[in-house]
Amino acid sequence: MKESIKGPKVENVAVAIVQSVVEGELSYYAYLISSRDDIMEGIIIASTGYGENTQTGETIRTSTLRHTIEVLLPNEAAKIEPIMPEVFGLSNEYWVSFWVDGVMYDKRFVFPAESILESNMSMIKPLGLPGIIIK
Repeated sequence: MKESIKGPKVENVAVAIVQSVVEGELSYYAYLISSRDDIMEGIIIASTGYGENTQTGETIRTSTLRHTIEVLLPNEAAKIEPIMPEVFGLSNEYWVSFWVDGVMYDKRFVFPAESILESNMSMIKPLGLPGIIIK
């Protein structure tokens, strides 16, 4: 029964955190990347960070931000939001929902705590920038 309520599998979609220099300062941005052959429409992205303060054991949760992208063409990327290095110690989640040909898809992309590090970055080819990608 649970299988019947699951939506279709999301393929050829990724979220990347990339590093770039803006006005001489190092900045980080989240991007949605499509490697699909079809058009994604009505895209909604909810982003949040969560974790635990290692010193106090207190649960930490950031505000949930919601973003919309009307259309993402085949093999296209779109900037979602800037991300501050202060939240790299948290797990950063991007829940992406979209429509293709009248069918709704959704997938959760999670960057584990402490995974957004320069030492983990590689070149993200569609963007031409260094970063970390979750497929």
